[in-house]
Amino acid sequence: MSAAIIDGKQIAAQIKANVREEAERLKNERGIVPGLAFILVGDNSASQMYVRSKGKACEEMGFHSVTETLPADTSQSQLLDLIRMFNHNPRIHGILVQLPLPKHIDESKVIEAIDYRKDVDGFHPVNVGRLVTGQPCLRPCTPAGVQELLCRSGNDPAGKHVVVVGRSNIVGKPVMNILLQKQKGANAVVTIAHTGAHDIAEFTKLGDIVVAALGKPEVLTGAMLKPGCVVIDVGINRVEDKSVTSGSRIVGDVHFASASEVAGAITPVPGGVGPMTIAMLMKNTLDAATGVLYA
Repeated sequence: MSAAIIDGKQIAAQIKANVREEAERLKNERGIVPGLAFILVGDNSASQMYVRSKGKACEEMGFHSVTETLPADTSQSQLLDLIRMFNHNPRIHGILVQLPLPKHIDESKVIEAIDYRKDVDGFHPVNVGRLVTGQPCLRPCTPAGVQELLCRSGNDPAGKHVVVVGRSNIVGKPVMNILLQKQKGANAVVTIAHTGAHDIAEFTKLGDIVVAALGKPEVLTGAMLKPGCVVIDVGINRVEDKSVTSGSRIVGDVHFASASEVAGAITPVPGGVGPMTIAMLMKNTLDAATGVLYA
């Protein structure tokens, strides 16, 4: 068996094309241009790269965007003041504070300071609560992207046993809460497996769909999977590889070579979940601009 490849780039392009079309309609009919503010604290090179790629996506969508880059020694109160300014700016519909933040800043206080209607990361307690209870809300981008990958690749999770490996607030828990809702594109039976398990394979072998979000390179192998299952690999890990010029390469949490011989369908890394995260951020910003979720 050789697994079918779920092409995240292609699916993300479909979503972004739809967002671009809807944004143009919003501008023409209501005079609203979706606006997104990025706040970056410090000089973390990975964070800078992520913000640049998100800013480029805004340009492609025809969105208005601003980036505020603050020094690493910025105080928490200064950051909160900036967030409050954007909360009251009618041209800004989404606010994204790039994580991680310097250690002297309390991330939870920062997230709570963002107007939940502009919380395009989907991390605010109000949005988390609405997600759990199945109400409309701005949802975390990567978990929402996982759902889109499944549905748009013909792998509707309804009635399936989904095993999510990982329990983070950013991926594992939101994926669980999205997929177990009694809603279209969900209605799955969901199991969370994590490092507290004596043997994670006991759970992953039962999954019709396995979502890997462990944050460890290539730990989920083909021997740990149910034949014919669908594998969504959320992991992005840089590992040493002296055979390439850069000296390293990007791999997922799944050992692709062995898993692709067992699974029926699988996402690659890169090119799977990654492109979906930015596509869903653009959709969240559009939804925030329309106000449709909290009407």
